[in-house]
Amino acid sequence: MTSIDSYKPIEVVERSSIWKRHQRSFDLLLLAIVVVAVWQVFFLIGGAVALASPLQATRTAIAMLTSADFWVDIRATFSAFASSVVIEAILGILLGAILGLRRMTGDVVEPMIAGLYSIPKLMFFPMITLFFGIGMSSEVAFGVLHGIIPIILFTMSAVRNIKPVYLKSARTMGLSTTQTLFTIALPATVPEIFTGLRIGISGALIGVILCEMFGSSKGVGFRLMNAMANNVVADISAITLILIVVAAVLSAALMVIDERLHRRI
Repeated sequence: MTSIDSYKPIEVVERSSIWKRHQRSFDLLLLAIVVVAVWQVFFLIGGAVALASPLQATRTAIAMLTSADFWVDIRATFSAFASSVVIEAILGILLGAILGLRRMTGDVVEPMIAGLYSIPKLMFFPMITLFFGIGMSSEVAFGVLHGIIPIILFTMSAVRNIKPVYLKSARTMGLSTTQTLFTIALPATVPEIFTGLRIGISGALIGVILCEMFGSSKGVGFRLMNAMANNVVADISAITLILIVVAAVLSAALMVIDERLHRRI
């Protein structure tokens, strides 16, 4: 009896771990079902003039994804998106880390950055197109504008929360600001920095799509705006569905990485 009872806690732990592994998948499936159900209800209320049905949107999306022309737009969008992510990650992490190490400067600049984050970014669209023109350069700049601020703020907060003994050790060893930044500050704050990156990457995708809608001649955002101008409901619904799926998959992948990084702390 004793030996059998001793295995019960292990079985409970195993069942708990299995449930936790499958809980996220179950939640995502449930959310997808709810979204499709709500979509179908709105379709029944508004009719085909306002919204395509989930089935029709799916069929149109599949047809688009099998079209070579649509993949030209996808490549244009994700080229701008990838460039935005690289630029905002490098600039955002460096600026955030420097402002985190230089506390007085950070205290002055942080309210300005936070205030800028609350302003609708479309206000800056005319200035961006004036400086960068219409095309990929403005898309990249608009994507960076949408995503860099969370990276700066999260990195700044993470660096400020580094254990003081680390920074004291750096000063004792005579490390410069640059050496302290790359050997102590950034490695010690990777999980928190990645959380900012996760939010910044999502913001960059939004910025690129918005810029394509209002100031580009190609890309998924341009195709969406063109469908809206011509009131092609099926195309609007299909492109929206594709963007939702891409954003959901990207967000889920980043969330998994984020959780694993925090688990190692």
